[in-house]
Amino acid sequence: METKLTLRLKKSVIEKAKLYAQNNKISLSKMIETYLESLIVSSKNDTETTPLVESLSGVINLDSSFDYKNDYSEYLTKKYK
Repeated sequence: METKLTLRLKKSVIEKAKLYAQNNKISLSKMIETYLESLIVSSKNDTETTPLVESLSGVINLDSSFDYKNDYSEYLTKKYK
């Protein structure tokens, strides 16, 4: 169930967040929801994820058929030939 939430933030923060969301093709609501969920999940984990890693999470969309092990193996083969 979705519920409406009102937040008070600095206008400059809102403008930058909207621009970031637009550039990443995500709604501001979804972006905030994802961030809050990551806080809840990370508090349950023993390992801590750095803010840099969090910001990069979900940036790359790969084909479901992409085989990263094979791709990396080919890369290493070419590199050390």
